[in-house]
Amino acid sequence: MTDAPAPDPDPALAVDLLTTADVRELLGLTGVRPTKALGQNFVTDPGTVRRIVRVAGVRAGEVVVEVGPGLGSLTLGLLDAGAAVVAVEIDPLLAERLPATVARQAPRCADRLTVVLSDALEITELPSIDGVVPTRLVANLPYNVAVPVLLTMLERFPDVAEVLVMVQAEVADRIAAPPGSKTYGIPSVKAAWYSEATRAGSVGRNVFWPTPNVDSALVRLVRRDPPAGEATREATFAVVDAAFAQRRKTLRAALAGWAGSPVRAEAILRAAGVDPTLRGERLTVTQFAAIAAAEPGVAR
Repeated sequence: MTDAPAPDPDPALAVDLLTTADVRELLGLTGVRPTKALGQNFVTDPGTVRRIVRVAGVRAGEVVVEVGPGLGSLTLGLLDAGAAVVAVEIDPLLAERLPATVARQAPRCADRLTVVLSDALEITELPSIDGVVPTRLVANLPYNVAVPVLLTMLERFPDVAEVLVMVQAEVADRIAAPPGSKTYGIPSVKAAWYSEATRAGSVGRNVFWPTPNVDSALVRLVRRDPPAGEATREATFAVVDAAFAQRRKTLRAALAGWAGSPVRAEAILRAAGVDPTLRGERLTVTQFAAIAAAEPGVAR
């Protein structure tokens, strides 16, 4: 007696990830021409999509928010992993087309997609799917607004506990940079207020259409509590902005405008336990918060 042959896979269960030919076809159907203004570069390599989903740790049953889904390359990969997706898209043509693309490429997944037509910098609420709110952000972020979008999402949606985004390699380096490094700056400190950031790999230029003239990289952020103490996020970020506006100067000089004078800046820094002769790139987010907390207690 021989084993019966395995049944052919049900085509209705298959997820066909987008290839270069698919991307070009969809661009023709939508009438969209990729623009630098919106930072549109579409992923055309299924292997890269699967890698991003794997590195992100996407699990079946969770709800993922994706910013800038474009034609749906990464969206399909997230759905294939069993997640539900809230896709935030600013381009009305792309937002309108995305459900049809998912219905064609992944019929079994169509009911797990919710499209939100909105600028990610203006969105204030994310819908839940079957009562479950998004807890993970996975996205190929538009390069021209990657940092503002990332910080906005971290600020407004505290339920988002883990993030994996593809950004320009230089931006990934800045977000994940530690204090004291050449690339440490405003994005590094502000991201550190919300999370621990690490670089999670590089991505070649040839997986995009059109091909960008910059390298790309993945950066992972895992949410953590902000620094302990009395300083608010707004107060701390004001110190960060002032410190890096003149990053070649000592903190005593760089914070003079923020504090009211160099003398008062030095008094605040010493009250916070920070050496006034240091520069901003040497400080941790906790030290910036300590400076912000010390400011109200120092007499003018």
